[in-house]
Parts: sequence; C-alpha cells; structure tokens
Amino acid sequence: MEAYGVGKKYRRGWALKDCSFRLPAGRICGLVGPNGAGKTTLMGMAADLLAPTTGSVRVFGTAPGSPEAQRRTAFLAQEKPLYRRFTVAETLRLGRELNPGWDQRAAENIVRAGNVPFEARIGTLSGGQRTRVAFAVAFGKRPDLLILDEPMSDLDPLVRHELMGALMAEAAAHGTTVLMSTHMLAELENVCDHLVVIADGGLRLAGGVDELRSAHVRLTGTFQATGPAGADAALARHTVVDSRADGYRITALVRPAGPVDGVWQAETPTLEELLLAYLRSPQVPPLITNESQVGDRNLAKAVAA
Repeated sequence: MEAYGVGKKYRRGWALKDCSFRLPAGRICGLVGPNGAGKTTLMGMAADLLAPTTGSVRVFGTAPGSPEAQRRTAFLAQEKPLYRRFTVAETLRLGRELNPGWDQRAAENIVRAGNVPFEARIGTLSGGQRTRVAFAVAFGKRPDLLILDEPMSDLDPLVRHELMGALMAEAAAHGTTVLMSTHMLAELENVCDHLVVIADGGLRLAGGVDELRSAHVRLTGTFQATGPAGADAALARHTVVDSRADGYRITALVRPAGPVDGVWQAETPTLEELLLAYLRSPQVPPLITNESQVGDRNLAKAVAA
C-alpha cells in the first residue's frame, strides 16, 4: 500500500492532510493515533469506501477500486456490520458466494473456536461473538491485505489474545499484509513489526518497529549531575522528542545526532514510550524510515489521472 500526498477534507475541516508513506508487503502494521486523527479515514480510502480530496492511494500498484485490489483486500470496520437476520451459517455462505478464493474451513474454525452456534442469528449474538464471526468472514476471504479498524475493542483479554494469535498465524502462513488501528499500545509490541502514527491529521512516524526504536534513546539523568542548564546544553544538538522532570531527575526521549554529552543512563525506549512521546509532541519533526518513503510525490497526479 502506498499513499501519495493524501488528504481528506470534510465540512468541519481536514481529517487527514499531506500524508505520504509506503507499507511494504507481508508486514503487520499498527496504525496509531488519537481519536479524530484520521485513522478510519485513511483505512476507508485504502478500502475504496472514501475518495481522497487530494493525492491518491495505491493498493498492489493499482487504484483501491480496481477489480484486483477489491479481490485481494478485506476490510473489517469497527462496527462489524453483519446482516442481523442471517444465521452464522448463512453469513459464511454469503462470504463463500461472493469471494472466489473463499476458505470455508478457516472461517468455520474461527467460529467453532468460540463455540458460536452456526444456526444462531447474528442479531442474537453477543458483541464478542459478532466480532468473531466478522473475523471469520474477513479471514475466509484469504486476502493479501487485511485492514482492521479497532478490531479487538469489544473483546475480553482471553479472546483478544486468541484472535491476535490467529491473526499472526494467518500473516505468517500466507504472507498477509495487515493494517490494524488500535488504542491498545502495550499489545502492539508483541504483534506488530511495522508502525504508522498519525496525529493532528498528519503523519508522525512510519517504519519498522525495530528501526524506529533503535533510532531513539531514552536518557535518564539527575540535576545534581547535569543541572537544568547543563541538561539543556547537552541535548541542544539532538532532536528532543519529549522531556520530563521529576524532582531531581530528568528523563528525555531523544533522536540522537551523535554521542550525547554528560552523565546519562541510556536505554532503548519501549514501543509504548515511543508512541506516547510522539503523540504528546506534535511539534517534533516526523520520522519516516527509508523503506516507508514513497517515490516522487508528483506521481500522485499521474496516479489519480
């Protein structure tokens, strides 16, 4: 998936603006941002449910509305829209009739794992059971790109862990690319190997998780060792993403431009620390790794044409 200068404007203003990045194939990508940042808008454009106001999106090298892109893409919305009067079996049959590459066994296995009755109507199921059936439909399609909008929000921890495991197994076995929005930052570290962060309608981070983490360092020092002025001077030539003082101690998340002067304890930040620092600091320049950068952004005009 590639986005070239993508923007979407509603009556209330821009939901997303000037967003350019590339999601390599075979990655499990966490799409992170506060409410209203544009996550659902971005996924809707990738699934051909929304048209961008500016720029363009390419899926498998073609427009999201092309027959190839639609055949190879599955989108699971946060609302889990299913026909309430259909039974579970009828819902899976609908998926089988509409999708040439349908995998009935995979879909049924997901339903059976949750002891969901195949004869039950969708409208009588609990929220977690409906989510499981929606997952079964999405997995049964055997997509090459699976787009999930807050898929686990209504699940208990045990079911969430199980479906996360199924998601990772699916991606590993079939090379499926997954784009998943979530607010559960702590769980991303064990699931996602790629990351896209948007805030205030713009792109903040994009790249492989390991590369993004290794590009930053969390520094901890004391005012006795550095003094407030000394701390500021030591970090002046580096990109300080976030810094906090707690009594006599100062902690800073930094994109270093070389060795850091002074007495500091240096550690690689956790993914959650990295995400929270960028979400708290919209003024910090974004970081897009090489593998996540698209080519000539003027190509957006040619793509849209």
